[in-house]
Amino acid sequence: MPKKLTQKRLKEVLHYDPETGIFIWIDTKANRLNNGDVAGYKEPDGYIQIRVYNVLQKAHRLAWLYVYGYLPENSLDHIDRVPDHNWIDNLREVSPQCNMRNTNNYKNNTSGVKGVSFDERRNKWCAYIMSNYVKIALGDYESLDNAVCARLAAEQCLNWSGCDNSSPAYKYVQKMLRSK
Repeated sequence: MPKKLTQKRLKEVLHYDPETGIFIWIDTKANRLNNGDVAGYKEPDGYIQIRVYNVLQKAHRLAWLYVYGYLPENSLDHIDRVPDHNWIDNLREVSPQCNMRNTNNYKNNTSGVKGVSFDERRNKWCAYIMSNYVKIALGDYESLDNAVCARLAAEQCLNWSGCDNSSPAYKYVQKMLRSK
């Protein structure tokens, strides 16, 4: 059975730069790599994986262990939503629900705002939000602006501000207000 990975054991084999988020091998006896090589590889989902003591680990979790001395029980969130941006100031420990809130729009999103879509059948903009894994309808609107405002109001009521630092609804309303 492998020994538990600790901050001390991690620092024996890797150096982590908290400003760039990059790990460098400093002891590669167990690997077929050279000291000084950048550690890890990027998975198709964008996350960096590093094999440490024969166990594959996500680099952002290793960064947390390296700096704070423990692996978080909850989720680690990339604040900027980019999975290979592993500098420590871009990581935060959050609940799984909060982590799910800080996501990009789906590829098929046409409004530019999470939770707002156009219903061609009714010729209206629909707003909705997820809370505790339940989809809540926020209403149907003649204008995109009103649907986005409903979405933003729901985000604020559910205290999403601490989870989604770059809410598309918030950005849309800011832009709308600046143009008037």
